[in-house]
Amino acid sequence: MPEYEKAMRPEDITRLFVERSNAGDAAGVAALYEENAVLAYPPGEETVGREAIRALWAKVLANRPHFELEQPLPTLISGDIALTSTPPKDGSGARAQVVRRQPDGSWLRLLDQPEFVPPAR
Repeated sequence: MPEYEKAMRPEDITRLFVERSNAGDAAGVAALYEENAVLAYPPGEETVGREAIRALWAKVLANRPHFELEQPLPTLISGDIALTSTPPKDGSGARAQVVRRQPDGSWLRLLDQPEFVPPAR
């Protein structure tokens, strides 16, 4: 696997995700996840493990979608665990990720909820 820039702050992961996705680099996107990470995608399903996440992103990125960096909400950090989130520009919910500090001080995604739409009341 190529040597990728590491996320040295939890907030770096979103920027790296956008850069790698727009470059069509599914392996680079997957490198932002822990080996046994869980991604809540496709909607209503879970993709478990870095290799499964890489395969999923390879399919998604084959269509060459364009991602834009969104202004993050404040990061919550407790020890080696952090919660990052961004509100979509269309106001349709929120994206949230639980990230964990690695032994080298970098951060990787452990849980990823790419889109959460609150249930109707």
